[in-house]
Amino acid sequence: MMASGVRFAILGFGHHAVRRLLPAFARCEAASLHGMWRRDQDAALKNCTEYNIAECFPSRETLCSSPDVDVVFITSPDAMHLDDTLLALRHGKAVLCEKPVAMTAEEAEEMNRAAKKAGILFGVAQNFRFNRSMEWMREQITAGRIGKPQLAHAQYNYPAAQAPRKWITDPTLACGGPIADVGVHCIDALRYVLKEEVGSVSTLARKDEASGKVEAIASLQLEMSGDVYANVTASARAPYRTLVEVTGSDGVLIAENGLTVDRPVQLIMRRAGELVETVTVENGDGYTRMLDSFALAFRGSGDFAASGEDGVLNMRALDAAYRSWHTGRRELV
Repeated sequence: MMASGVRFAILGFGHHAVRRLLPAFARCEAASLHGMWRRDQDAALKNCTEYNIAECFPSRETLCSSPDVDVVFITSPDAMHLDDTLLALRHGKAVLCEKPVAMTAEEAEEMNRAAKKAGILFGVAQNFRFNRSMEWMREQITAGRIGKPQLAHAQYNYPAAQAPRKWITDPTLACGGPIADVGVHCIDALRYVLKEEVGSVSTLARKDEASGKVEAIASLQLEMSGDVYANVTASARAPYRTLVEVTGSDGVLIAENGLTVDRPVQLIMRRAGELVETVTVENGDGYTRMLDSFALAFRGSGDFAASGEDGVLNMRALDAAYRSWHTGRRELV
């Protein structure tokens, strides 16, 4: 790591930090992990010793006020993001916040306004924007290699019964089930590769005994700018799978495992049913690239690809998706 690396602290340390963020920080050139806080202080002390984290903060306030912290990375449950972000901003800290960035678009707008008013960098950890698979698809679409995009589909499935985050079915802590948890990644990926925005949403979803008050499976139909129709499908009851595909007037792009970081991703371009190009990429450095990019933006070198404004736009789409589920009508974003 650079001696002058931007110093991050994780607020809400847990399984995600251990599985994804610690390995990512270890490979960073511009960012370093200085400290952390988690509600269970005994577990926090054990984690800091086990993973050689310099500072185990006793409270959120001491973390956010520390002169040894440049960026607060918020990984707490969704319902805590607003309060955690505003606390960090009050102490003048840049904030990188996990998705979904808030419980509602109104909360996201409040967070973004506060950051802008303070002149502080605020971004959302939409890490798949830093996947090489999504960058490749965006480049092909921008270059016109499949003509004008017409249809798109993004899917994200995972077996929630095996997931360690048991709070994800608690509506007092989670924005929702798979629509908010992973569907937001699909929505953001489509916005990113297409460079288009969501105008309206129609949702079909269902609960089950295990999901309680949140949804277990959902299908969203999105009307996007640029005359693109898109589908987002998400399930917490299926084996792990991610997919992104875009159909244009002249060809098709397909990325099986497109939002996956644990294995090589094969990217395919077809025209008239014929294979035109196949590319294999690795997304394993996506989290590292995200952290380094935020650190460089903090230093004034370049922009961060997933801004606070992106967080607001994603939350508006989620709000419309949930309204549609409850009203049974297509809802404007």
